[in-house]
Amino acid sequence: MQPLNSTTAPKTQRPERIIQFGEGNFLRAFVDWIVWQMDKKTDFNASVVIVQPIAQGMADRLQEQDCLYHVNLQGLIDGKPVNSLEMIDSVSRALNPYENYEAYIELAEQPEIRFVISNTTEAGIAIDPTCRFADTPPASYPAKLTQLLYHRFCAFNGDPEKGLIIMPCELIFQNGHHLVDCIRKYIELWRKDLGADFEVFRSWFEQSCYVCTTLVDRIVPGFPRKDIEAIQQKVNYADNMVVQAEAFHLWVIETAPNLSLEQLVKEFPADKAGLHVIMTHDESPYHERKVTLLNGPHTVLSPVAFLAGLNIVRNACQHEVIGPFVRRVMYDELLPTLNLPENELRRFADDVMERFCNPFVDHQLTSIMLNSFSKFQTRDLPGLKTYLQRKGQLPKGIVLGLAAICVYYKGGQRADGTLIQPNDDSRIMQLLTDLWATGDARKVAEGVLAAKDLIWHEQGDHNNIPGLTDLLTESITSILNNGMMETVKKT
Repeated sequence: MQPLNSTTAPKTQRPERIIQFGEGNFLRAFVDWIVWQMDKKTDFNASVVIVQPIAQGMADRLQEQDCLYHVNLQGLIDGKPVNSLEMIDSVSRALNPYENYEAYIELAEQPEIRFVISNTTEAGIAIDPTCRFADTPPASYPAKLTQLLYHRFCAFNGDPEKGLIIMPCELIFQNGHHLVDCIRKYIELWRKDLGADFEVFRSWFEQSCYVCTTLVDRIVPGFPRKDIEAIQQKVNYADNMVVQAEAFHLWVIETAPNLSLEQLVKEFPADKAGLHVIMTHDESPYHERKVTLLNGPHTVLSPVAFLAGLNIVRNACQHEVIGPFVRRVMYDELLPTLNLPENELRRFADDVMERFCNPFVDHQLTSIMLNSFSKFQTRDLPGLKTYLQRKGQLPKGIVLGLAAICVYYKGGQRADGTLIQPNDDSRIMQLLTDLWATGDARKVAEGVLAAKDLIWHEQGDHNNIPGLTDLLTESITSILNNGMMETVKKT
C-alpha cells in the first residue's frame, strides 16, 4: 500500500479562490466536496486554502498528504443504497497561522481570492474583547477575519472589486448576521489602530464585502475507525484523513443585502453542478423546515420508540407500529404547519425518512434524548401551536411525544430491564423528580406545562393552551397503564 500524496496520486492545480477557516471533518466532507463537484462539472476552477482556526489542529496532517483525502458517502438515494468512495483534490494547502502567520496574512494579497468559508463551531462567531489588532494572529475567528479584510483593503487600495463573499457554516441561526455584527464591533474596537483608515475601511467592508447567512445539512460521522483498513485496502492508499458522511447534502445560502441573487448564482454556480444548493433572499423558511421536519420528528420519535422497546432510529422508522406513527407526526402534524410549497416540503420529508432509515448508521435513540425538554420547546412546540391554530384541534402524536418525554424523565427500567437514564439541566431533573413523587399524572402534566422559566423560556404557562393539560394527562396515564406500544396503536 502506497502513501497518499501528490507524487503517488493525481492532483489538479487550480487557482486559490477560497479561504476556509476550519479543517475538520464536516467542512472537508461538505464544502470541499461541493467545491470538488463544481470543479468537475462547471468552469468554477477553484481550490481551497485551509486556515487552521485554533492553535491545535490538523493542518500538518493534511499537508503530509498534500491535502488529498477520500470521502466515503453512505446512505439511501431514491431508496437505493449508496456507498461511494472518492478522492477529493479541491484543497491546495493547509496553513497554521499560529506557526506561519506571514503565509496566512499574505492570502489577503492574492488577487484571485474571492470567497471565505468557515465552520469554527457554534462558539466561533463571538467577540473576544482581549483580541488586539496587533495579535499574530488574534484568538477569535471574527478577529482573524477582520484583520485579514483590513490587510486586503490596504493591499488593493480599497478597490471595491477586491471585496470578498463570506459564507459562514457555523450551526447557529442567522450565522451571517452574527458574523457581520462581530466584524463591525472589531472595527470599532480597533478604531485607534486603524487611524485615518477607520471610516474608509468600514465603508469598504459594508459596501464591497458580502456576508451571506447559510444553513448546512449533512451528517458527518467522521473518521471511519472500524472500516479504515478495508477502505485503505480498496483505494490502495494509506489515507489517514478519510471522512465518512451520509449521502444527503443541503446548503441553503441567503444572499447578502448588498449582493444580488443573480450575481451570487453566477459566481458560485452550484446549480450547474446539479448540487442540492439553494440560493435565496431568505434562509429562515428553510431553517424552520429543517428544525420542524428533521429535528422535530427526532425529538418525538426517540422517547416514544425507546419506551416501546426499540434502540435505533432506523428500526423505529421501519417498525410496523412506530414507523407509521413517525410518518403521521411528520407528514400529517408537522408538515402542515410550514409555509413553503407542499410539494417541496414533502420532498424534503421523504429525504428525511431516507436519512432516518440509513442502513449504514446505527443512530442510538438515547443519543437524541439529551435535554429533551428544551429540544421539544424549540422543535415541536411551535408546530403544536400552529397546528391547533390552523386545524382547531391538538396534534395527538406531538402531544404523545411530550408525554413520552415526561415518562422517560421518571427514570426506572423498561419492560426488558434496560435502564432509563434521562440527562438534562439539574433543575429540570429535580422538577420532574418532585412532580413524579406526587404519583399523580395530572400534577406531572400541569407542573411541566407551567414551568415557563425552566422549560419554556418564559413563554408562559402552557396549561392555558386549550385542551393540552387534559390530553397530556390522558397520554401519560395511558403510557403508564397500557404501555407505549398499545398507546401508540390507540393514538
